[in-house]
Amino acid sequence: MVARPIELLAPAKDLVCGREAVRHGADAVYIGAPKFSARAAAGNTVDDIGRLCDFAHLFNVRVYVALNTILKDEELAEAETLIHRLYRAGADALIVQDTGVTRLDLPPVPLHVSTQADNCTPEKVAFWHNAGFVRAILARELSLEEIRTVAERTPMELEAFVHGALCVSYSGRCYLSAALSGRSANRGECAQYCRLPYTLTDAGGQILLADKHLLSLRDLNRADELEAMMTAGISSFKIEGRLKDVSYVKNITAFYRQKLDAVFARNRAFCRASAGTSVFSFVPQPEKSFSRGFTPYFLHGRIPEIASFDTPKSIGEPVGTVKERQGKSFTLKNRSKPVHNGDGLVFINARGELEGFRANRVEGDRIFLLKMPPLRPGTLLCRNYDRAFEEQLAKPSAERKLSVELEFSDTAFGFALAATDETGARAVVVRPFEKAPAQTPPEENIRTQLSKWGPTPFLPEKIRVCLSRPWFVPSSLLGGMRREAVEKLVQVHRMRYRRAWVKRNVYDTPAPYPAKRLDYTANIANAQAAAFYAAHGVETAEPAFEQAPRKDVPLMYTKHCLRYSLGWCPVHHGRQSPYREPFYLTRKQTHLRLQFDCRECRMLVFLA
Repeated sequence: MVARPIELLAPAKDLVCGREAVRHGADAVYIGAPKFSARAAAGNTVDDIGRLCDFAHLFNVRVYVALNTILKDEELAEAETLIHRLYRAGADALIVQDTGVTRLDLPPVPLHVSTQADNCTPEKVAFWHNAGFVRAILARELSLEEIRTVAERTPMELEAFVHGALCVSYSGRCYLSAALSGRSANRGECAQYCRLPYTLTDAGGQILLADKHLLSLRDLNRADELEAMMTAGISSFKIEGRLKDVSYVKNITAFYRQKLDAVFARNRAFCRASAGTSVFSFVPQPEKSFSRGFTPYFLHGRIPEIASFDTPKSIGEPVGTVKERQGKSFTLKNRSKPVHNGDGLVFINARGELEGFRANRVEGDRIFLLKMPPLRPGTLLCRNYDRAFEEQLAKPSAERKLSVELEFSDTAFGFALAATDETGARAVVVRPFEKAPAQTPPEENIRTQLSKWGPTPFLPEKIRVCLSRPWFVPSSLLGGMRREAVEKLVQVHRMRYRRAWVKRNVYDTPAPYPAKRLDYTANIANAQAAAFYAAHGVETAEPAFEQAPRKDVPLMYTKHCLRYSLGWCPVHHGRQSPYREPFYLTRKQTHLRLQFDCRECRMLVFLA
């Protein structure tokens, strides 16, 4: 049985984050293009993307570029030029949402269809495969059984999110930001209205919940579900976070690298998708990076407590509860972890809000502050900034190396060094040298000098010395041959690396789209996208919301349901709400109406 390669896909805000993702064990990295990325604040130059590709490809790590906004007609020519530049820079694939891209004059770069395309059903994912795309990034809302069903219906590569921030709406089907501020999520400019506090009222104006973050979800964490997900058909595990800092990328990538390697060690049906081994100088701990609390989301069906009603900010890890106050200090009881000087601690205050402070000085269980917040005995304290941990991650925290076997031998006219790494890349260095017998056995010095590969991508695992006689070999000669071997191996890697490619007319297929009519949620913003769907049998298609805003349609489609969260789901709880519907969310001048679609098990959000 041939093992199936499994990819750990890490985010990169910039070149620095991308390189650290590779060092900390990523099999692939995704990074934003200079324009047209669904994270407009995380764009990168083509030169930087090229530098990342050059570094990543040494380890057979792939680089995917996000170009996943919807495009206006006047932007298509610029997007086409940019795609060619990205391909020449070394990009392995593009992540796209806008189907108009397929009708441009493209290089042979594979296209991954973004989760923004609402990849929820087997029929839709199978269509993307038949239409020429090589990978589909599935909606976060899918259960394990739904993933398995999709995988059974198509041979397409399937990618799924495994960690990070959750959009409350199905990706690509949120228009709240566009409607309220003109900043479209589908254009990479989401204003994150879902993270704001709202007051929930019933049809009569009675307040059910006041000033709570009712649309804000916890963060995804599926670290314990990896084997089940790959068995169901997932080949790429995606970490969210193209706006996150480098310490997050280091910690979370290293954590999932260790988790996946543990699966591969016990299940030989799967293997890692890149080369090299990462060694960390810290213990990865996801709770020490930004998180609103964790949830597996709907992987095993609907569950309670997926939301973070109290705060959209990082909560971190529990450290203990307040025992008693004394002046500008307090003591902890039930302390689960040591607290350090400078740590950031948070708690929920009497108003139900997250409040935080820094530990000025710590002596055992007593914490001294510069200013005492309104702490009460029994208050749970969490740490969302571990100073010692962050200082660890601020330093070089991982090395990634390709193992190399070396053979040093003599020739008729001098010496030869052959280097072969774990990928099969091979380099041979031959130096003429006038040989003379050694006064002492040379083997130990030869091994010592050839083992000094320092800050290179390579690590010698085996060194064989094959001399016909004990010749004298100067350390300077060995050092020069070693350095030349490194240069040649790097060159061989660059020559051997092969990107996946697609045929020029791969998207010109008669595959029928699984619907004849499309509404505004298809996000058709240009004539080429409309032509794509027409070529695949779509008879009528509405323009994107951004092209033709309206007030009579849902602005958000979400599987998160407030009626369920409050225990009033007629399907799951078997009881009706004691309040009169419709329910409303209000905040300042914003008034939203909620509608509950039990047939599809989702909540719709309208402008009131």
